[in-house]
Amino acid sequence: MRFESLGSDVLMFVGDDYESVATAFLDGDDVLLVDSLSSADDAKWMRRVLCDDLGKTVRAIAATHYMSDHMAGLSLFPDALTLAHRHHRHTFLSQNRRVDDFYREPKLVFDSAMTLRWGAHELRFVHNPGKTMDHVSVDVPTADLVCVGDNIVGNIVYLSKADPALIRAAIGRIRQFGRSTVIGGHLGRFPATVLDNAIHYLDRLRDQVIRIRNEAAGQDIERRLAAIAIEACLAPQVEPTAFERDWHQRNLEVIVAQSVFELDTAMASRERCA
Repeated sequence: MRFESLGSDVLMFVGDDYESVATAFLDGDDVLLVDSLSSADDAKWMRRVLCDDLGKTVRAIAATHYMSDHMAGLSLFPDALTLAHRHHRHTFLSQNRRVDDFYREPKLVFDSAMTLRWGAHELRFVHNPGKTMDHVSVDVPTADLVCVGDNIVGNIVYLSKADPALIRAAIGRIRQFGRSTVIGGHLGRFPATVLDNAIHYLDRLRDQVIRIRNEAAGQDIERRLAAIAIEACLAPQVEPTAFERDWHQRNLEVIVAQSVFELDTAMASRERCA
């Protein structure tokens, strides 16, 4: 577990479980959290640092998306105002590893956008569906950063139950904010080039899958899909972390199980025949 300062009145916490991220914005002794880590132990550690060591009080918790691996701290701060997109419940119910004990009904929901002044910073909450339909990007121009949740996973993306085209569009919208620091839902902070790297990975993975579906048949398709190396999809000079390797393998499992990019393959074939 670790935390670091990201500049004036901004702290980032990275837990041990799934390397989930929470970002704390300070207004004097008051704190607004964006996400709240993945495990009860990680969330209790964050509470000790914020409340016991630093003497702060968590007044509000905003969710980039309502999946359990970002919600462990909600129950630890019962008096905090909770914020989420209106479609939060759809996301919570559709996830693979739901933890019902972490669920807490948000006190404030919004649809497309909302702006909140918190101390020295202006937080702009923008609905940005991609990995999930409730995904929110939190643009903070006063800190030159944006919190993007799981629309990226480091230099890659995770496809589970999502439309790859929607993820790509979400990353494109994040690029338009023009911030120099991108805070992901996992791993921590990155320079803005991580967005280009994630799109590169998604596009190359799609190309690899379409090629294999066109060239192979039957069980050979699954065998070759399962063997796609992450290095064949990463942007130049990007070295994969162990976390990214793990989630790339999960992507390959999802591609087989959910026939991901099968429609793209059919459309590409149709264009060649036209």
